[in-house]
Amino acid sequence: MFDKLKKTSESLLNDSDAISDDRKELLNELSIYIRERLTSGKDVKLIFICIHNSRRSHMAQIWAQTAAHYFGIDHLHTFSGGTQKTSFDKSAVNALKKSGFKISVEKEGKNPKYKVKYDKKARPMICFSKTYNHKRNPSDGFVAIMTCSDADEACPVVIGAHYRTTINYDDPRKFDGDENREQIYLDRSLQIGREMFYVFAKVSSMLKS
Repeated sequence: MFDKLKKTSESLLNDSDAISDDRKELLNELSIYIRERLTSGKDVKLIFICIHNSRRSHMAQIWAQTAAHYFGIDHLHTFSGGTQKTSFDKSAVNALKKSGFKISVEKEGKNPKYKVKYDKKARPMICFSKTYNHKRNPSDGFVAIMTCSDADEACPVVIGAHYRTTINYDDPRKFDGDENREQIYLDRSLQIGREMFYVFAKVSSMLKS
């Protein structure tokens, strides 16, 4: 893992007290599901779903894969999608860069493809906005994690999902006209990172016990 990202990750791990008890209850349920799936010898596929697949769902996908890598948890794959496709927001990309991710543009355009790296030895993640049922995402046997209330309401049933849960995050887009926009995006990214590291710290502990 890149040095700056490792330092950020360790800081997030040490800040789990910032997560409320209600949030931990939701996160614990996800941790238990992941542990049970892994111990049964099956791969875990997580799709983080938001309305536009532009901010929160990408952040969650990237932080979750990074946390699994940090704890050496194999056979886990993360994806993201929306009920609509737009583009991976540049402020969200910049927030992730500030935490230590190496991100470059793989393909330009209205909906650019980004190459996201968290470790020089790991395969980069290719991230771009897409619907949750896009061909690059799994079509069955996956976990659907709803990261915004709009997607949660729009998709009461996600076809192909083996398990569905809701872990909503406030949308930083509401502050796009605010002078503190970049800090708000960074704070949201770190909140998501903190919670994903909490999930996989629990998974790691349960697998060892």
